[in-house]
Amino acid sequence: MSRSSSGFVAGLTAAALAAVGFLAFQASASAPDHPAKADKSPSASASRAPKDKKNPADVPAQSGTGERVVYSLEDDRVWLVEASGKAKQTYKVTPGTVDPAPGTYAVTSRTGRVTGTDGVPIENVVVFTLVDGTTAIGFSAAVDGSTPKPDPSKKTGGIRQSREQAKAMWEFALRDKKVVVVP
Repeated sequence: MSRSSSGFVAGLTAAALAAVGFLAFQASASAPDHPAKADKSPSASASRAPKDKKNPADVPAQSGTGERVVYSLEDDRVWLVEASGKAKQTYKVTPGTVDPAPGTYAVTSRTGRVTGTDGVPIENVVVFTLVDGTTAIGFSAAVDGSTPKPDPSKKTGGIRQSREQAKAMWEFALRDKKVVVVP
């Protein structure tokens, strides 16, 4: 086989692998309706985090220690927490229609750009779990910057944030980064 042919075949193989990866992500993110429950038991159970009405930006006390992403289901808020335990950044998010169970997870995949289960082009996708083995749960931003409430008739696990916030998440939450979900 000539040198140009082998390069061509390598290029086609890489393109095919990228397409398969994209389709697998799409399939996992838009799988059929199932009740929302965790695909596996979280590695650590988070106790009910008391809501701090005076300082809502304070990191929840029951979210563990060390560098981590903390996501509060009740407050629809995210904290990017440094190793010292101090919040590097915190902000409100717009959750999807399917919530993960409270517990400790790790970032399992990251995708630069893809189409979300709601048909909206999204970027800086940071996935940390699957619910019922079918609905991918992760943080992302719509390319157009919108954060509308999701259609309640669709199973979506995307936790939407602004493009600026998604960029900060993308830079902070590398693969295997701890993600703690509190009630």
